[in-house]
Amino acid sequence: MKLKIESTNPKKISVKLFKGNKKLGYLSKNQKVGSQVLLPMIIKVLKQNEIKFSDVTSIEVDTGPGSFTGTRVGVAIANALGYALKIPVNGKKGKIALPRYAKSKFD
Repeated sequence: MKLKIESTNPKKISVKLFKGNKKLGYLSKNQKVGSQVLLPMIIKVLKQNEIKFSDVTSIEVDTGPGSFTGTRVGVAIANALGYALKIPVNGKKGKIALPRYAKSKFD
C-alpha cells in the first residue's frame, strides 16, 4: 500500500491510499491549517479502508512548489511515519503553483 500526501496547496490538502495503481481511498479538505488536520486525515483514510499502519509499504509526499509551511508539515509527517514504520518516503514535485506562474510570467 502506498500513502500519498499532498499538502503544498495553501487552500487544500489531500491524502490518497493506493494498492498498486488502484486508488483505494481519498480524503481532501479545504483548510488553511493543514498541520492540525493532516494526521487525523491519514488515520481516517486508513480506517475507512480497514488498513493498519503496518500495511503501508511506502509514502509519497509533495515537495513543492507551493506553501512552505504545507510542504514542511507534509514532509515532517511523512518522515516521522516512514521512520516509525521503517518504510521508504519519496518526495515528488507537485504541479500546482508552477503552471500558474509559468502561464502568467510568459503569456
